[in-house]
Amino acid sequence: MPALDLPIASDFWDHNHQWITALITFGTAVALSRLVDRMVTRRGRNLASAVAGGELSPVADTRLRLVRRLIGALIVFIGLLLALNQFSDIKRVATGVLASSAVLGIVVGFAARQTFANAIAGTLLAIAQPIRIGDLVTFEGETGTVEDVRLTYTYVRAGDGRRVIIPNERLAQSTIVNHTIFDPRVRVEVSLWVPADADVGAALDALSAEPGVEASVADMEKDGIRIAVVAWAPSAAERDSLAAGLRAKCIERLREASILGS
Repeated sequence: MPALDLPIASDFWDHNHQWITALITFGTAVALSRLVDRMVTRRGRNLASAVAGGELSPVADTRLRLVRRLIGALIVFIGLLLALNQFSDIKRVATGVLASSAVLGIVVGFAARQTFANAIAGTLLAIAQPIRIGDLVTFEGETGTVEDVRLTYTYVRAGDGRRVIIPNERLAQSTIVNHTIFDPRVRVEVSLWVPADADVGAALDALSAEPGVEASVADMEKDGIRIAVVAWAPSAAERDSLAAGLRAKCIERLREASILGS
């Protein structure tokens, strides 16, 4: 039996060595890509710990993610090319196609125009940084926190938990409202309605007594008066909890001032 194993193994290798070599090459590229990604991530965390006290700034975090993905995509792409190069038939076809660069450019440009446009836009967004990881932004009527800026898409988490996935090309071509690009604080406004015959002055005094709060009359209708109460959240992540707490405190103060019934 051992004497028969060697010819069988040799025959199997002769018929399948291209596939085996290609799979090993591509698998090695994927593994190397993940290894490099972990090394870059670890290096970024070490620098953050040494310089920024343990956390990367939004600017550094956004650029680090771009670098990681560019390096990873490049390694996988090179691995794919090397894997395909193991097949002689594919190599001959590729040589023939490359001989006509004009045709290749037209085909590739037409097939991947959108992907290339999104990737280039993603690179420009990471360099210019009109938005960064953690920023509160409004785009085409959707407001949320930037969770990730990838090569082709940007992920924004809305206040209700939805994730809005936006092609980078659209972000680069449209107007974006960035609420926290210069100041991480976020303006939080809640509305309270009091009866039309209520003592508005007393209501404003009661609400303004809350530390860090500004109260003003925002609207008036026959059924009541709307009072806008404004405060500032330290970051976008805290705006919802601040708004909920602010409503509860304001209702309590209005009840203490006998503006609202118990």
